[in-house]
Amino acid sequence: MTRVRSAIVIGGGIAGPVTALALHRAGITATVHEAYPSTTDGVGGTLALAANGVAALRIVGADQPVTAIGTPIHRTAMSVGRRRFDLPGLPDVGPMQAVHRNELHRVLHERAVAEGVVITHGRRLVDVHESDDGVTARFADGSTATADVLIGADGIRSTVRTLIDPDAAGPRFTGLLGFEAVARHEVDAAPGTMTFAFGRGGYYLYWPEPGGGTRWGVNLPQDRPMSLTEARAVPAEEWLRILRAAYGDDDPGGELMRTSSAADLRVVGSMHIMPPVRHWHRGRMVLVGDAAHAPSNSSGQGASLAIESAVQLARCLRDLPDIPAAFAAYERLRRGRVERIAARAARINQAKAPGPVARTLMPLLMPLLIRTAMNPEKTLGPELRYRIDWESPVAAGAAAG
Repeated sequence: MTRVRSAIVIGGGIAGPVTALALHRAGITATVHEAYPSTTDGVGGTLALAANGVAALRIVGADQPVTAIGTPIHRTAMSVGRRRFDLPGLPDVGPMQAVHRNELHRVLHERAVAEGVVITHGRRLVDVHESDDGVTARFADGSTATADVLIGADGIRSTVRTLIDPDAAGPRFTGLLGFEAVARHEVDAAPGTMTFAFGRGGYYLYWPEPGGGTRWGVNLPQDRPMSLTEARAVPAEEWLRILRAAYGDDDPGGELMRTSSAADLRVVGSMHIMPPVRHWHRGRMVLVGDAAHAPSNSSGQGASLAIESAVQLARCLRDLPDIPAAFAAYERLRRGRVERIAARAARINQAKAPGPVARTLMPLLMPLLIRTAMNPEKTLGPELRYRIDWESPVAAGAAAG
């Protein structure tokens, strides 16, 4: 059996607490170190948690607390111009859950603490020292932590990724800026129906909010990336003016934005995607979640893939006899799956950010997008039905996922 008995997890967002929970179940003690001084109150918008992500949460006993805060999406539809049509579903696959990122952080944090996981805040990683006996993390406040392995769950701007590979590529801007709000306008759609709309101004989506009104999200085409601080420095009234001008002629997009208030508008920030990361691990360090793979939000799988990778990493560390073998098996199980999904999402982005070139290609892109959406068995079935077999031991030559 593996000699790994302890782990340092860097990052307390989604992948971090799930990694710690999975390691706990594997008999490995993990501590989570988060750079923010507290939970990420108010950061981020609503994210999709797919059926495969919920299944992975079930392994660590977090599925019920998470679905309790989610809005189940049982049906999807697509709107292109004035055309709107229902999309076929997969009857044997559970609903997607629409969950606010901050609420998901809170629930996963509470679940990890309840299992005895220690989570510290205000710990920003600055350096790592490896030895034959372990790895020591050094934090900006002067404190240190030592364990057998160090796991980077620290997101798309991962410090651990640069420590593994100083020349590693960073995230790429998708050309989209995200916004979210709840409109007073009631759309003509059954509860639990999410509509993906491709309007004249760009892409948006919406669904009836259980408490009344309609929740909508917009991917506004943007020439340059903006930091969240920079984007939130722009008055909400100004952003609403821009959004109403861009989407005002769309139905129901224009009405959704006209009946939303500046007080309710949430600036989600610039959308990024991670290009393939060359090195997922080195020595006693390894990446998990967005630090290793962050498909664009077009995939609907970012959070679910992070959760899956956290569980698979713990499974490999549990079953394989040494750290190099465990890390190699983990990458082999995960890389192919996450890169296939990222490639699919990148193709969708071409239709979501309609610049001059994309507008010219739109007549060609849209039929392809519609055919893909109308054939979920081929395109989404393997993604959504993916399940991790926690009870089966991992072999050193584990087949790719």
